[in-house]
Amino acid sequence: MDSMSITLYFAPGTRATRIAFLLEELGVPWEKVTLDLAQREHKAADYLVLNPNGVVPTLKDGDTVLFESVAIALHLADRFAEKGLAPPPDSPLRGRYLSWMVWSMTTLEPPIGEVYLERMKPAEQQSAAAVDAALARFRSSAQVLEGELTGPYLLGDSLSAADVMVGCVLAFAGMLGMLDGHPSLRDYVARITARPAYRRAMQ
Repeated sequence: MDSMSITLYFAPGTRATRIAFLLEELGVPWEKVTLDLAQREHKAADYLVLNPNGVVPTLKDGDTVLFESVAIALHLADRFAEKGLAPPPDSPLRGRYLSWMVWSMTTLEPPIGEVYLERMKPAEQQSAAAVDAALARFRSSAQVLEGELTGPYLLGDSLSAADVMVGCVLAFAGMLGMLDGHPSLRDYVARITARPAYRRAMQ
């Protein structure tokens, strides 16, 4: 497959940004198609053929179409294995890598999203109990990560696609003030967001 055939369907402020970050880290040619969510372009019939969920991101890699950001990230990191952002299948680090990739979406992100959605409600509709419960779940995950993050990155000295996923989720948590009391995670996010590829992706 030709890397020139990669197209990312994107919208600012969505999970598509982490895929843009990963593509920039990989340093491969790709095309961005920005959808206007306010105009419901993500619900258009031709887009639903690509992603029946009607959300972003979606990635076209030649004839291969993927949705769900973690699936896209797994695909890209393995597709360009020579870039070193995923341990090979026979690496002793492969299990740890796969675990953190999925953990970022299934364990780390949900309580952050709950806090965000609760805070977006009018003040009189917000549930302090719901926020407190979500914050408690997040703190539990944060403590796990703090105990496991023994180097600059999740797998040691080098960035992997797992750092792209976990780092972007934590950056969102930081925007919500959820990293207060977690200085090592703030430092980790700072390392991730200082990378030129991240800055290019956020432009």
